Parts: sequence; C-alpha cells; structure tokens
Amino acid sequence: MSSPVKVIATNRKARHDYLIEDTFEAGMVLTGSEIKSVRAGQVNLRDSYAALRDGELWLVNAHIAPYKQASQQNHEPRRDRKLLMHRREINRLTGKLQEKGLTLVPLQIYLKNSRAKVELGLARGKKMYDKRDSLRERTDRRQMEREVGRRQKGW
Repeated sequence: MSSPVKVIATNRKARHDYLIEDTFEAGMVLTGSEIKSVRAGQVNLRDSYAALRDGELWLVNAHIAPYKQASQQNHEPRRDRKLLMHRREINRLTGKLQEKGLTLVPLQIYLKNSRAKVELGLARGKKMYDKRDSLRERTDRRQMEREVGRRQKGW
C-alpha cells in the first residue's frame, strides 16, 4: 500500500531551465511555525538550490512564509534548512556533484505520511537552444494531440 502524498509546491521553472538526470527524496528539518506554513501551502521554490556543506545537505534560498498565528517564535523566511538523507546517498551525490555543470535543484515539496519531504533533481543547465527545442517539441505534441482529437470526433 502506498503512502498518501500531498504536493505542496512545485518548481516548474527548474524543468524549464535544467535537464533533470536523476531525482532523490530528502526529509526536511523544520521548526513548528515552518511546518504549519508548509501545510498551509505557503512555500516558494523559485531560485532555490541544495548545497553540500561539511558533509551535510542544505536547502538554500527556499521561501517559507512566516506563519500568521505564530507570535515571537516565528521563523526567518529564507533561512537555510537542513535536509536529511542517508550517508551513503550523500556520499554518492558528492561524487556526482564533482562533475562540471551538475547541480541539485528542488523540484517539489510534499507531505508524505505527515512529514515534509523535498524532491531534489540532479540537474544540468540547458542552453538557450535546448530550451527552444523543448518548447518546440511541446507545441508540436499539443498540435498532434489536437489533430488526433479532431479526427476521432469526425471533424
């Protein structure tokens, strides 16, 4: 039986700007007001990335809005947040990130078994012509689907 997953935020720009080679799941270390904001959907992943520091994985520049009902114990919206992965996975990521042009970008934040998780993508930056090619492929695919739909309806 699969666990219930509720997607909170998606980084749509990441799939446009990067070619995703592999994906990983990591837990997040959050404070009380942060998890309440995440459950409320107050998360923005634009311009965020994951970084390796001292053998630990950190989510940098992700915006989790302050929780309105929290008083003085509210959190800093753009603070660095520690990500939880097995040591073996972190070591494997360290080796892959040594390659030129690879980076870790968060693709989405979701709740799985009431725990906040982040899906990280091992990504390589796209060139401008790659972006144009993917846009062209998407529009071509849409046109073909439209034509197939028209022909099935008998137009």
